[in-house]
Amino acid sequence: MSVFYDTVARELKIKASQVENTIKLLDEGATVPFVARYRKELTGDLDETVIRDILERMNYLRNLQKRKDEVLKSIEEQNKLTEDLKNKILKAEKLQEVEDLYLPYKKKKKTKADIAKDHGLEPLAKLALGRINYDELLIKAEKFLSEDVKTNEEAIEGVKLILAQENSENPVFREEIRNRMQKYASLYSKATKKSPELDLKQVYRDYYEYNEAVSKIPSHRILAVNRGENEKILKVSIKFDEKTRSFIENMILREYKNQSLKDFYLEVIKDSLDRLILPSIEREVRNILTEKAEGEAIESFKENLKNLLMQPPLQDKNILGLDPAYRTGCKTVVIDKDGFFKCDDVLYLVEGMHNPRQLEQAKNKIIKYIDQYDIDIIAIGNGTASRETESFVAGMLKEVKKEVYYLIVNEAGASVYSASKLAKEEFPDLDVTARGAISIAKRIQDPLAELVKIDPKSIGVGMYQHDVNQNKLDSSLGEVIESVVNSVGVNVNSASWVLLSYISGIKKNAAKNIVDFRKENGNFTNRKKLLKVKGIGAKAYEQMAGFLVIQDGENILDNTIIHPESYGIAEEILEKAGFTLEKYRKSIGDARAALKNFNVEAFSEEKGYGKETVRDIYGALIGDRRDPREELEKPVLKSDILKMADLKPGMELEGTVRNVVKFGAFIDIGLKNDALLHISEISNTFISDPSKVLSVGQIIKVKIKDVDFQRERVTLTKKEK
Repeated sequence: MSVFYDTVARELKIKASQVENTIKLLDEGATVPFVARYRKELTGDLDETVIRDILERMNYLRNLQKRKDEVLKSIEEQNKLTEDLKNKILKAEKLQEVEDLYLPYKKKKKTKADIAKDHGLEPLAKLALGRINYDELLIKAEKFLSEDVKTNEEAIEGVKLILAQENSENPVFREEIRNRMQKYASLYSKATKKSPELDLKQVYRDYYEYNEAVSKIPSHRILAVNRGENEKILKVSIKFDEKTRSFIENMILREYKNQSLKDFYLEVIKDSLDRLILPSIEREVRNILTEKAEGEAIESFKENLKNLLMQPPLQDKNILGLDPAYRTGCKTVVIDKDGFFKCDDVLYLVEGMHNPRQLEQAKNKIIKYIDQYDIDIIAIGNGTASRETESFVAGMLKEVKKEVYYLIVNEAGASVYSASKLAKEEFPDLDVTARGAISIAKRIQDPLAELVKIDPKSIGVGMYQHDVNQNKLDSSLGEVIESVVNSVGVNVNSASWVLLSYISGIKKNAAKNIVDFRKENGNFTNRKKLLKVKGIGAKAYEQMAGFLVIQDGENILDNTIIHPESYGIAEEILEKAGFTLEKYRKSIGDARAALKNFNVEAFSEEKGYGKETVRDIYGALIGDRRDPREELEKPVLKSDILKMADLKPGMELEGTVRNVVKFGAFIDIGLKNDALLHISEISNTFISDPSKVLSVGQIIKVKIKDVDFQRERVTLTKKEK
């Protein structure tokens, strides 16, 4: 195990002790957020990202070792394990190396070469590797004839099959060819015969006759051709050019010392490459490309999801939520500043579809709701009839006396939530359309609390999310949600069980039990009461307590990030400043003023407490608990509409980043469809990855580059002239 610690430490450029302590904590059941926040002395103040990297690498090395043990056992049982082979397997640093070494000994279906060996031709194949010419080999073949091998020529064909298989199982050849395929080969795709009937919208037209170097093809194109292939629209292959193919043939040929059989060996090599090695290596390289592309797609999705969840809440706002539609009308709900549902309605407000009486009635009702519920913001879903609804709202607001703004909300996933079991539990007396409108409204009131209720694959910030490995995607997105929820913290007395289930140490059933306990016994007045909840023991409490806050509870420290295990240290720090906990609560301003001269280092040294822990406790005592989302840009609130006809190249606008992908970003500038800011238009300097400079929810200034009225597409630029 210590070897693993050294390896991971070297790779991540940290100390082996940091790796060891971190893994021991995680192995004992600690969560990543808990370790990152409350065990800084043991980890050397590693952040969550590094801790997750340690965990990932350790899991890989452990699985690698497990596979090595399995392979060694299997080969030993066959009585074929030599000391040299054993050392090669033990020294292998990659799983692929182990699999290459194991290939000749792996149980598989009987091949043509295996049949040739069964017919007794293996000794003849060994003779073919010695100093012998073809005529002599043909004569030698006479001794190997049998009922199964009737002619000398059949014997020679069997030898070729045996040698071809040996080539295909040679780990050195496979590694070299695999590397060269990734460096020098090209990926080709072409349309299948069925493509005209299967690709009616010509989604894959760009790939009907397409090729690109394997080393240069970007992840989104790999996933695109994979999808086209899965849909039987494209045929995809990887090929070498003649020069590289010739190099590989000669590389293998050099291993045969007997040049008098050169032509014979070349036949063997070509058969080995075409029938065995290249198809196998092509599958491996396709898998490598796909895994890399999926990894990048998942990373992009993770970054987008994190930024979406971290969007600042618009708290203390009364909200009118509108879920637009044409024929069935616009579902309308009112949510008060505390997040409680007040009323719902259906309004017919699409000009040209609904009659003047309906339009007038809709206008009067919205004005009434604004006055009755003191509405601050109107939230409009961005789906069907969104822009018509926006036009109506923008015109109506001109007749409203108080200051009311509106904004367009990405409603992706609202329909998924509205039909879910959770939505039925939350709003049993409402139909799916009302629940959808509530989701839209609450997404701006507290995006995190609302969006965690929805499958992250359905909230519109990923690409190819249904094409990548679903287990990896779900695991990765779950980590993001866990990280964000714990960094923000949760009010245990108002959070839904779904939000609670992402808190460190809380499983789904325990989260539901917390909500049930709250309903039966009233609000939690202190953190210790969590231990009375069914399913929460000492270990779970240790992991969760610091991330759950209680506002206006019995102990003021329960509304801080200070962990209950450190309350004693907090009281000692206050005592240094001349305050008790009760006095701190009553005169918090005076206490904080007195604490300004507190010396963290001196106190830590005197008491023997960890400096990082003391520093965090001190920080929590002298400042209010801050929501990290408050530091980010709030959504753009609007009072008028933008039309496509208004746009001209060069016009400067403000937009919200909706999605970041490898080739650019999609920006909401107030039109029906988001505009594209291509990676080449982000900056005058080269940008390798849009996510390094743009993030979901970010407000940016852009210029119109081009307007395609026919296809209703707008392209943007951020470049300076």
